[in-house]
This record gives sequence, structure tokens and C-alpha cells, in this order.
Amino acid sequence: MATKSILKNVDIKDKKLGKSLVVALENAAGKKSKEVQLTRTYEDVRGDKLRSILKK
Repeated sequence: MATKSILKNVDIKDKKLGKSLVVALENAAGKKSKEVQLTRTYEDVRGDKLRSILKK
């Protein structure tokens, strides 16, 4: 999972936008993500195998 997007700073310069962000975070606090069933096969690709795939 990419973590760069969750490690960024957020600068809020407008009071209205700040309030909207707080409301959105409060609404999301108690919600749970849906269970996902994988229907296709997958394979973890690492190291040399990944390099060979990206060279093509």
C-alpha cells in the first residue's frame, strides 16, 4: 500500500474548508469498510521478476 499520500501535510487556508474537513472526518469515524471477496487469482511480484515485467 502506498503511504506517501497519507503522510502529506494539509494546509487549510479557509475556515469554511476546515470545518468541512472536520465534519467529513467525524462522519467517517464510526464507519467500517466493506468486506471484499477476491474473485480473481493474484500473485505478489517482487525483485527481479518485477524488473523483468517492467522492462517489456
